[in-house]
Amino acid sequence: MSSHSAKAAQQDTNIKVPLISKIAYGMGDVGCNFSWMFVGNFLMIFYTDVCGISMAAVSLLMLVSRFWDAINDPVIGSLSDHTRTRWGRYRPWLLLGAPFTAVVLVLTFWAHPTWSNGAKSLYMYVTYCVLVLGYTCVNIPYGTLCGTLTQNIEERAKINTSRSVCAMIAINIINIITLPLISRFGGDNAARGYLLVTVLYGGIFTLCHWFCFAKTKEVVQPPKRESVSLKTQFRAAAQNRPYLIALTGQFLFGVTLYGRNADLLYYFKYVEGNENLFTVYSMILIIPSILGAAAFPFVFEKLGNKGHTAALFSAGTGVTLIALYFFSAVTAPVPFYAFAALSQFFFCGFNTAIYAIVPDCVEYGEWKTGVRNDGFQYAFVSLGNKLGMAIGTSALAGVLGALQFAPNQAQNPAVQTAMHWAFSLIPGVLWLVTAAVLFFYRISKRSYNRIMAELNAKKTV
Repeated sequence: MSSHSAKAAQQDTNIKVPLISKIAYGMGDVGCNFSWMFVGNFLMIFYTDVCGISMAAVSLLMLVSRFWDAINDPVIGSLSDHTRTRWGRYRPWLLLGAPFTAVVLVLTFWAHPTWSNGAKSLYMYVTYCVLVLGYTCVNIPYGTLCGTLTQNIEERAKINTSRSVCAMIAINIINIITLPLISRFGGDNAARGYLLVTVLYGGIFTLCHWFCFAKTKEVVQPPKRESVSLKTQFRAAAQNRPYLIALTGQFLFGVTLYGRNADLLYYFKYVEGNENLFTVYSMILIIPSILGAAAFPFVFEKLGNKGHTAALFSAGTGVTLIALYFFSAVTAPVPFYAFAALSQFFFCGFNTAIYAIVPDCVEYGEWKTGVRNDGFQYAFVSLGNKLGMAIGTSALAGVLGALQFAPNQAQNPAVQTAMHWAFSLIPGVLWLVTAAVLFFYRISKRSYNRIMAELNAKKTV
């Protein structure tokens, strides 16, 4: 191949992504959060305080469903890698998977408090496990899609910044409007309020992913090769040290984030004594969320290493959350909300950085082993995150259940202490552990560009 054609081939993937595509990709994560973050923040308290399901049953669900995840995440990742359509490998999954998942989301939040305990638990297990499958069919292809839009490391940082800014805005909007909407739609009937809110959120979930499908384009294609066995893919992943570090970071991220998020409403309702403070808390976090996500490219530019950038933001999150433990929204609102805002700023910078790491690990793996398996690798990132979520949420439910949590009444001091620790001190320490892990990530901007040059040189031979 001539040097001119080789250069053209490189330019086909080392491209600047149009602004509308960056926005569309970010809107995909808006959709994801109107499903999964809504589930993470509200489903547990919906099960216990609206459906009347025991903490023990909820705790067991979170653990059992992860065995299901362990099966379907790698399968969906591999299937999406092998999908071949005129729209690409990953975008068709958004088109078809989003409406299916929206329907199951509505069914999951359809309460039946008058059913027997066995019937309620069975319904909970079936709908939640099908919801997990539907979300996997959308989220793994969506997350993998980023790596196919360009191979330019700076453009990927911008794409993930767009994603994170959109996600943080969506999360805070969800946290601000959900309780008022439940009250408005349902009045004194919380079950009806949750159901109608979920119909609305399912529609948003679908429309956001359809917009992402319509306005993005896959330009990075897998190398032409024979089908690679799962054993070979596992071996290749095991040799990819940056990927293993990112995977560990995602697991810790899942434990910390989702365990704390599941505790938020319980904390404000039972420790601070006013669940409406959750809405105030969420409103105060909007600006820090946007600033934190937007700060990522600038910190990355200075450090030149996404892992070190994520570690710095993670450490900041940990320190500020530990400080938050010593203040109350009722008795010391100024320092409480100040440290809450700081922790959100650092968290949103971390959230942008940790997802920006994954596509670069795919290129590193292809360079080191000759195996490129975007969906397969992202599937295990997703699985690690979900396993962390399972441990975080099931541990919270298990501890609260063991301490004799009783819904919709004043809690004993042990339950209140557990909720307080889960809100600030425990996640703060875990964020510091996450920072220590990510410090060992070694793909810098310089080494990435060298890897891409060698990969492109091989493709033009």
